Amino acid sequence: MLPDTKTPAPKVVKMRNFGIGEGSTAPISLISGVVLLLAWWGVTQAGWVSHLFLPTPAEVITMAQSIWADGYANATLWEHVSASLARILSAAAIAVLLGIPVGLLMGLNRWAKGVLDTPIEFYWPLPPLAYLPLMVIWLGIGEASKITLLTLAMFAPIVLSAQAGVRALPIERVNAALALGASPWQLFTEVVLPSALPEILTGIRIALGVGWGTLVAAELIAANRGIGYLIMSASHFLATDAVFVGIGVIAICAFGFTLAMRLLESVLVPWKGKS
Repeated sequence: MLPDTKTPAPKVVKMRNFGIGEGSTAPISLISGVVLLLAWWGVTQAGWVSHLFLPTPAEVITMAQSIWADGYANATLWEHVSASLARILSAAAIAVLLGIPVGLLMGLNRWAKGVLDTPIEFYWPLPPLAYLPLMVIWLGIGEASKITLLTLAMFAPIVLSAQAGVRALPIERVNAALALGASPWQLFTEVVLPSALPEILTGIRIALGVGWGTLVAAELIAANRGIGYLIMSASHFLATDAVFVGIGVIAICAFGFTLAMRLLESVLVPWKGKS
Protein backbone atom coordinates (compact mmCIF):
# COMPACT_ATOMS: atom_id res chain seq x y z
CA MET A 1 0.00 0.00 0.00
CA LEU A 2 1.45 3.35 -1.04
CA PRO A 3 1.96 5.91 1.68
CA ASP A 4 -0.37 8.87 1.78
CA THR A 5 1.40 11.63 -0.15
CA LYS A 6 -1.35 14.18 0.02
CA THR A 7 -0.17 17.63 0.99
CA PRO A 8 -1.90 18.81 4.14
CA ALA A 9 -4.31 21.65 3.60
CA PRO A 10 -2.82 25.01 4.58
CA LYS A 11 -4.16 26.57 7.71
CA VAL A 12 -6.43 29.50 7.13
CA VAL A 13 -5.72 32.45 9.35
CA LYS A 14 -8.95 34.09 10.34
CA MET A 15 -8.91 37.85 10.28
CA ARG A 16 -11.11 37.95 13.34
CA ASN A 17 -8.12 36.78 15.38
CA PHE A 18 -6.60 40.17 14.69
CA GLY A 19 -9.70 42.12 15.64
CA ILE A 20 -10.47 43.13 12.06
CA GLY A 21 -14.11 43.47 11.09
CA GLU A 22 -15.47 42.43 14.47
CA GLY A 23 -18.06 45.16 14.71
CA SER A 24 -18.40 48.66 16.03
CA THR A 25 -15.86 50.18 18.40
CA ALA A 26 -18.45 52.62 19.81
CA PRO A 27 -18.89 50.75 23.15
CA ILE A 28 -15.12 50.69 23.69
CA SER A 29 -14.85 54.40 22.90
CA LEU A 30 -17.74 55.18 25.25
CA ILE A 31 -16.13 53.24 28.09
CA SER A 32 -12.80 54.98 27.43
CA GLY A 33 -14.49 58.40 27.60
CA VAL A 34 -16.24 57.53 30.88
CA VAL A 35 -12.94 56.34 32.39
CA LEU A 36 -11.25 59.62 31.42
CA LEU A 37 -14.07 61.65 32.98
CA LEU A 38 -13.91 59.61 36.16
CA ALA A 39 -10.14 60.07 36.30
CA TRP A 40 -10.56 63.83 35.86
CA TRP A 41 -13.18 63.92 38.62
CA GLY A 42 -11.05 61.77 40.92
CA VAL A 43 -7.92 63.91 40.49
CA THR A 44 -9.79 67.14 41.22
CA GLN A 45 -11.68 65.69 44.19
CA ALA A 46 -8.47 64.33 45.70
CA GLY A 47 -6.93 67.81 45.53
CA TRP A 48 -3.83 66.63 43.68
CA VAL A 49 -4.06 69.63 41.34
CA SER A 50 -5.22 73.13 42.18
CA HIS A 51 -8.59 74.11 40.73
CA LEU A 52 -6.86 77.13 39.23
CA PHE A 53 -5.08 74.76 36.83
CA LEU A 54 -7.61 71.93 36.58
CA PRO A 55 -11.23 72.81 37.44
CA THR A 56 -13.71 70.13 38.39
CA PRO A 57 -16.24 68.88 35.84
CA ALA A 58 -18.97 70.57 37.87
CA GLU A 59 -17.18 73.93 37.66
CA VAL A 60 -16.80 73.58 33.89
CA ILE A 61 -20.50 72.73 33.50
CA THR A 62 -21.46 75.73 35.65
CA MET A 63 -19.27 78.03 33.56
CA ALA A 64 -20.73 76.59 30.35
CA GLN A 65 -24.23 77.39 31.61
CA SER A 66 -23.11 80.91 32.50
CA ILE A 67 -21.55 81.51 29.08
CA TRP A 68 -24.64 80.08 27.39
CA ALA A 69 -26.92 82.43 29.35
CA ASP A 70 -24.83 85.60 29.59
CA GLY A 71 -22.10 85.28 26.98
CA TYR A 72 -18.39 85.92 27.43
CA ALA A 73 -15.83 88.44 26.13
CA ASN A 74 -18.48 90.89 24.90
CA ALA A 75 -20.35 88.31 22.80
CA THR A 76 -22.78 85.48 23.22
CA LEU A 77 -21.65 81.90 22.83
CA TRP A 78 -23.52 81.64 19.53
CA GLU A 79 -21.77 84.75 18.20
CA HIS A 80 -18.39 83.18 18.97
CA VAL A 81 -19.34 79.83 17.45
CA SER A 82 -20.99 81.33 14.37
CA ALA A 83 -17.95 83.54 13.69
CA SER A 84 -15.66 80.49 13.78
CA LEU A 85 -18.03 78.37 11.69
CA ALA A 86 -18.37 81.09 9.05
CA ARG A 87 -14.60 81.28 8.70
CA ILE A 88 -13.98 77.54 8.55
CA LEU A 89 -16.85 76.84 6.15
CA SER A 90 -15.90 79.68 3.80
CA ALA A 91 -12.29 78.58 3.67
CA ALA A 92 -13.25 74.90 3.28
CA ALA A 93 -15.52 75.71 0.34
CA ILE A 94 -12.76 77.65 -1.41
CA ALA A 95 -10.16 74.95 -0.70
CA VAL A 96 -12.44 72.18 -2.02
CA LEU A 97 -13.47 74.08 -5.15
CA LEU A 98 -9.85 74.85 -6.00
CA GLY A 99 -8.02 71.87 -4.51
CA ILE A 100 -9.94 68.99 -6.09
CA PRO A 101 -9.55 70.17 -9.73
CA VAL A 102 -5.88 71.04 -9.15
CA GLY A 103 -5.19 67.67 -7.55
CA LEU A 104 -6.96 65.76 -10.31
CA LEU A 105 -5.08 67.73 -12.94
CA MET A 106 -1.76 66.99 -11.22
CA GLY A 107 -2.64 63.31 -11.15
CA LEU A 108 -3.57 63.23 -14.83
CA ASN A 109 -0.95 65.52 -16.34
CA ARG A 110 2.78 65.33 -15.63
CA TRP A 111 3.33 68.94 -16.72
CA ALA A 112 0.79 70.16 -14.19
CA LYS A 113 2.39 68.02 -11.51
CA GLY A 114 5.86 69.29 -12.39
CA VAL A 115 4.79 72.95 -12.28
CA LEU A 116 2.56 72.85 -9.17
CA ASP A 117 4.22 70.19 -7.05
CA THR A 118 7.18 72.35 -5.98
CA PRO A 119 5.26 75.34 -4.55
CA ILE A 120 2.72 73.10 -2.81
CA GLU A 121 5.39 70.87 -1.28
CA PHE A 122 7.34 73.99 -0.27
CA TYR A 123 4.62 75.68 1.78
CA TRP A 124 2.67 72.58 2.93
CA PRO A 125 5.10 71.62 5.77
CA LEU A 126 5.23 75.21 7.04
CA PRO A 127 3.16 75.95 10.17
CA PRO A 128 0.31 78.26 9.14
CA LEU A 129 1.20 80.65 11.96
CA ALA A 130 4.57 81.15 10.30
CA TYR A 131 2.96 83.03 7.43
CA LEU A 132 0.04 84.51 9.38
CA PRO A 133 1.99 87.78 9.84
CA LEU A 134 2.34 88.02 6.07
CA MET A 135 -1.40 87.53 5.65
CA VAL A 136 -2.05 90.33 8.15
CA ILE A 137 0.49 92.64 6.45
CA TRP A 138 -0.88 91.95 2.96
CA LEU A 139 -4.62 91.67 3.70
CA GLY A 140 -5.10 93.47 7.00
CA ILE A 141 -6.46 92.22 10.30
CA GLY A 142 -9.99 91.54 9.02
CA GLU A 143 -11.66 88.39 7.79
CA ALA A 144 -9.76 88.23 4.49
CA SER A 145 -6.45 87.38 6.17
CA LYS A 146 -7.97 84.64 8.34
CA ILE A 147 -9.94 83.02 5.52
CA THR A 148 -6.90 83.14 3.20
CA LEU A 149 -4.76 81.53 5.91
CA LEU A 150 -7.34 78.78 6.46
CA THR A 151 -7.70 78.20 2.72
CA LEU A 152 -3.96 77.75 2.32
CA ALA A 153 -3.84 75.37 5.30
CA MET A 154 -6.64 73.18 3.87
CA PHE A 155 -5.72 73.48 0.20
CA ALA A 156 -2.59 71.30 0.23
CA PRO A 157 -4.10 68.17 1.89
CA ILE A 158 -7.00 68.21 -0.56
CA VAL A 159 -4.70 68.62 -3.57
CA LEU A 160 -2.35 65.86 -2.46
CA SER A 161 -5.17 63.44 -1.67
CA ALA A 162 -6.87 64.02 -5.03
CA GLN A 163 -3.55 63.51 -6.80
CA ALA A 164 -2.89 60.31 -4.82
CA GLY A 165 -6.36 59.01 -5.69
CA VAL A 166 -5.69 59.40 -9.40
CA ARG A 167 -2.19 57.93 -9.15
CA ALA A 168 -3.56 54.86 -7.34
CA LEU A 169 -6.00 54.09 -10.17
CA PRO A 170 -5.17 50.64 -11.63
CA ILE A 171 -4.24 50.90 -15.28
CA GLU A 172 -6.37 47.83 -15.98
CA ARG A 173 -9.52 49.82 -15.31
CA VAL A 174 -8.45 52.50 -17.74
CA ASN A 175 -7.60 49.96 -20.44
CA ALA A 176 -10.90 48.14 -19.91
CA ALA A 177 -12.88 51.38 -20.24
CA LEU A 178 -10.98 52.34 -23.39
CA ALA A 179 -11.51 48.88 -24.87
CA LEU A 180 -15.25 49.31 -24.32
CA GLY A 181 -15.16 52.56 -26.30
CA ALA A 182 -15.30 55.11 -23.47
CA SER A 183 -14.70 58.72 -24.47
CA PRO A 184 -12.19 60.84 -22.51
CA TRP A 185 -15.04 62.51 -20.61
CA GLN A 186 -16.66 59.16 -19.80
CA LEU A 187 -13.28 57.82 -18.72
CA PHE A 188 -12.90 60.73 -16.33
CA THR A 189 -16.43 60.74 -14.88
CA GLU A 190 -17.01 56.98 -14.77
CA VAL A 191 -13.56 55.65 -13.87
CA VAL A 192 -11.06 58.26 -12.70
CA LEU A 193 -13.26 60.38 -10.44
CA PRO A 194 -15.08 57.52 -8.65
CA SER A 195 -11.75 55.77 -8.05
CA ALA A 196 -10.19 58.92 -6.61
CA LEU A 197 -13.23 59.92 -4.54
CA PRO A 198 -12.37 57.91 -1.40
CA GLU A 199 -8.95 59.52 -1.24
CA ILE A 200 -10.46 62.96 -1.87
CA LEU A 201 -12.95 62.59 0.99
CA THR A 202 -10.18 61.42 3.30
CA GLY A 203 -8.16 64.47 2.30
CA ILE A 204 -11.09 66.75 3.10
CA ARG A 205 -11.41 65.19 6.55
CA ILE A 206 -7.71 65.78 7.19
CA ALA A 207 -8.00 69.33 5.85
CA LEU A 208 -10.87 70.12 8.20
CA GLY A 209 -8.78 68.94 11.16
CA VAL A 210 -5.90 71.15 10.05
CA GLY A 211 -8.35 73.99 9.49
CA TRP A 212 -9.75 73.86 13.03
CA GLY A 213 -6.27 73.97 14.55
CA THR A 214 -5.29 76.85 12.31
CA LEU A 215 -8.54 78.73 12.94
CA VAL A 216 -8.20 78.73 16.70
CA ALA A 217 -4.56 79.83 16.47
CA ALA A 218 -5.49 82.66 14.08
CA GLU A 219 -8.31 83.81 16.36
CA LEU A 220 -5.91 83.90 19.29
CA ILE A 221 -3.93 86.59 17.50
CA ALA A 222 -6.25 88.65 15.34
CA ALA A 223 -9.96 88.49 16.14
CA ASN A 224 -12.65 89.97 18.38
CA ARG A 225 -15.10 87.09 17.90
CA GLY A 226 -14.63 83.35 17.73
CA ILE A 227 -13.90 80.35 19.91
CA GLY A 228 -10.16 81.00 19.86
CA TYR A 229 -10.77 84.59 20.98
CA LEU A 230 -12.96 83.29 23.82
CA ILE A 231 -10.17 80.97 24.97
CA MET A 232 -7.55 83.72 24.81
CA SER A 233 -9.75 86.16 26.72
CA ALA A 234 -10.37 83.56 29.43
CA SER A 235 -6.65 82.77 29.72
CA HIS A 236 -5.85 86.43 30.39
CA PHE A 237 -7.95 86.23 33.57
CA LEU A 238 -6.83 82.68 34.49
CA ALA A 239 -10.41 81.51 33.97
CA THR A 240 -9.44 77.88 33.35
CA ASP A 241 -13.05 76.70 33.49
CA ALA A 242 -13.92 79.03 30.61
CA VAL A 243 -10.89 77.75 28.69
CA PHE A 244 -12.20 74.20 29.17
CA VAL A 245 -15.59 75.31 27.87
CA GLY A 246 -13.95 76.72 24.73
CA ILE A 247 -11.99 73.50 24.22
CA GLY A 248 -15.21 71.49 24.65
CA VAL A 249 -17.01 73.62 22.06
CA ILE A 250 -14.18 73.07 19.58
CA ALA A 251 -14.31 69.32 20.23
CA ILE A 252 -18.07 69.23 19.65
CA CYS A 253 -17.80 71.20 16.41
CA ALA A 254 -14.91 69.09 15.14
CA PHE A 255 -16.78 65.88 16.01
CA GLY A 256 -19.82 67.16 14.15
CA PHE A 257 -17.73 67.84 11.05
CA THR A 258 -16.14 64.39 11.25
CA LEU A 259 -19.54 62.72 11.63
CA ALA A 260 -20.88 64.66 8.64
CA MET A 261 -17.92 63.57 6.52
CA ARG A 262 -18.40 59.93 7.51
CA LEU A 263 -22.06 60.12 6.55
CA LEU A 264 -21.08 61.71 3.24
CA GLU A 265 -18.58 58.91 2.63
CA SER A 266 -21.22 56.27 3.34
CA VAL A 267 -23.43 57.85 0.67
CA LEU A 268 -20.83 58.67 -2.00
CA VAL A 269 -18.42 55.75 -1.57
CA PRO A 270 -20.38 52.91 0.07
CA TRP A 271 -17.81 50.42 -1.27
CA LYS A 272 -14.93 51.94 0.74
CA GLY A 273 -13.33 49.40 3.06
CA LYS A 274 -15.24 46.49 1.56
CA SER A 275 -13.74 43.71 -0.51
